[in-house]
Amino acid sequence: MSKVWFITGTSRGFGREFARAALGRGDQVVATARDAGSLDDLVGEYGEKVLPLALDVTDRDAAFAAVSTAVERFGRIDVVVNNAGYGLFGAVEEITPEQLRDQLEVNLFGVLNVTQAVLPVLREQGSGHIVQISTIGGVAAFPDLGGYHASKWALEGLTESLAQEVAGFGIAVTLVEPGGFATDWAGSSATHATPLPAYDPLRAAMAARQGGADVGDPAAAGPALLKIVDAERPPLRVLFGTQPTQIVPAVYQSRLQTWEQWKDVSIEANGH
Repeated sequence: MSKVWFITGTSRGFGREFARAALGRGDQVVATARDAGSLDDLVGEYGEKVLPLALDVTDRDAAFAAVSTAVERFGRIDVVVNNAGYGLFGAVEEITPEQLRDQLEVNLFGVLNVTQAVLPVLREQGSGHIVQISTIGGVAAFPDLGGYHASKWALEGLTESLAQEVAGFGIAVTLVEPGGFATDWAGSSATHATPLPAYDPLRAAMAARQGGADVGDPAAAGPALLKIVDAERPPLRVLFGTQPTQIVPAVYQSRLQTWEQWKDVSIEANGH
């Protein structure tokens, strides 16, 4: 049975590849982007299987209206992919409060808007799958990305609670945590804080380390996501790309070691 998808941020990158993967196998897609004109090629290729909608996820009323339009057109929503988002680059000392608020507005509150808009529909259906596009940066943290990490770590916590809250309604929830992919995430779609010279050596060292990183192909992410949404028991978290499978285990191992090392102090802090 074909699925109806609601995908945000489908103008390019992951969102575009997810839409193509779903459409390519005969599913129907509500494709949203801030500029609906960027979706003309999808409509030209797949016709009425695509419903293109202009949507800025920070506009809460528009998010609810888009979901309503989607249900009117297709009758249901089976898969929701909260993909819209962008990167904020800058050391914590460099980013402005306005830049961080804007980051949270899109990467966190935008997801909240769409999620709250679709939940009544999914609850009434007694089925559905919400996919949140997080990042390896929702599990680990790196220099020069503190604001971005703040938005994605918040998304991870919000989503883990959500998964527990909606399981009884037959709704699945998955956090997709990609590593580095050849998208425009770090390009024109990103925001960069005004750099302070003091952090230039740190940025240079980071750039040198990233030079040999294994960068994933976004086109491969679409078929991978199909396997997730088709699974009988989809995971709460799944890594996308080779890079995270190498980095994340070491991150968790380091945390476990530190907690064990300081276990006596932890128990002492209990007071009895």
